[in-house]
Amino acid sequence: MTELSYDHDLAAIIDHTLLKPDATAAEIGQLCQEARDYRFASVCVNTFWAPRCRSLLEGSGVKLCCVVGFPLGAMATAAKAYEAAEAVALGADELDMVINLGALKSGEPDQVEQDIRGVVGAARGRAVKVILETGLLTEVEKILACRLSKQAGAAFVKTATGFVAGSVATAADIALMRRTVGAAMGVKASGGIRSREDAQLMVANGASRIGTRSGIAIVTGG
Repeated sequence: MTELSYDHDLAAIIDHTLLKPDATAAEIGQLCQEARDYRFASVCVNTFWAPRCRSLLEGSGVKLCCVVGFPLGAMATAAKAYEAAEAVALGADELDMVINLGALKSGEPDQVEQDIRGVVGAARGRAVKVILETGLLTEVEKILACRLSKQAGAAFVKTATGFVAGSVATAADIALMRRTVGAAMGVKASGGIRSREDAQLMVANGASRIGTRSGIAIVTGG
């Protein structure tokens, strides 16, 4: 890594992510070391790995982000809230939750908002990012999901889990989400962001956080 090629500003907004089901302890250890070395905003992992990450990140300033209701979002609200509370107890600083897509598409916005509120309450002040899975939504649904997230007290809206084929972050979706939530909320671009150019495009359209496994390539221009 050279200072000439290293992008400090992008590093500071990257959630260095490893959510695959077969992630190993060695890979999680590498993820945390990379986050320390490159001074990323956070590592984003499944809750099983939270205690290990909390220990490995001690004193680094790198946050621990855990996913909730991942990747489907179709769990009971009480189950999501319990998982969120458990993640906080294990040391999570931030939570990325998947919205209840079925309720949204069934025309049940109150259920969607209640679901988000349940996680926000269990988070005890930690930032909650609501994953919309934009590739599965119409424009009207994206706008509604953003508004419900804002009303429910979430800190961010986020594009995608990365687990649905074709559901990736686009500049148009980021711009739409930013227009809808305004300046008070964060917008996280996640899904298919692999280069510095990809990340810069998302930021130019309103993203304030980037979720990716390609953080090193992004910040070094590799």
